[in-house]
Amino acid sequence: MQQLQPITDASDLRIKIFADGADRETIAKLYANPLVKGFTTNPTLMRKAGVEDYETFAREILEIVSDRPISFEVFSDDFGEMEAQALQISSWAENVYVKVPVTNTRGEPAAEVVGRLVDQGVKVNVTALTTPAQVEEVLRWIGGGPPCYISVFAGRIADSGRDPLPLMTAALDYARPHPNVELIWASPRELLNIVQADSIGCHIITVTGEILEKIGSLGRDLDEFSLATVKMFYEDGQAAGYSLRTAASAAHR
Repeated sequence: MQQLQPITDASDLRIKIFADGADRETIAKLYANPLVKGFTTNPTLMRKAGVEDYETFAREILEIVSDRPISFEVFSDDFGEMEAQALQISSWAENVYVKVPVTNTRGEPAAEVVGRLVDQGVKVNVTALTTPAQVEEVLRWIGGGPPCYISVFAGRIADSGRDPLPLMTAALDYARPHPNVELIWASPRELLNIVQADSIGCHIITVTGEILEKIGSLGRDLDEFSLATVKMFYEDGQAAGYSLRTAASAAHR
């Protein structure tokens, strides 16, 4: 098994980190972080964050994120309306990429709508891919067009018990002849995924704020990590006031 090259500092990473979320305050905070090169969101994250007006929220975020790529997703299941939404979203700013799902909810490929959008110069982010066949098909839709992303959900592939690395490596090989396309490692589950994605030359990884907070642990000494963990368990036990009556504790009375 190939060993990953150790990454001891975030500055050693070649991959671009995009922050994934829909909380305005968090986005503003992450925008100030030079490690964050772009942003993505989706209707699920927006609903979770309590967003009620889609366009108002997006335009407020674009006042913050004006010079880095940001993806907003369509939310219709009808291809005609999906295209109309994509054109409207794309018009909001030059740095906007429009997320379009690889299929609708009936499993019908979004090929035609994506093709028409690309022909009109819309920068798309085709999302929710999980198979090599989908990657090859999507590249036929967007290759040679404006700058585009394909988001392969490596984290969900891993959730199925499959190793995402072979698929992500193959996806990069498929994308290589198309210089307008960048591959996104989507839905990472842990900090290691950043190192894995970087090791194969993946262009972009979407990262939640929770994972990004752990990036200072890159290259951390494992003995020190072990000791810090022991101290954490001890201090939390003391803070909780836990006690057991034992022979040893009685002897110290």
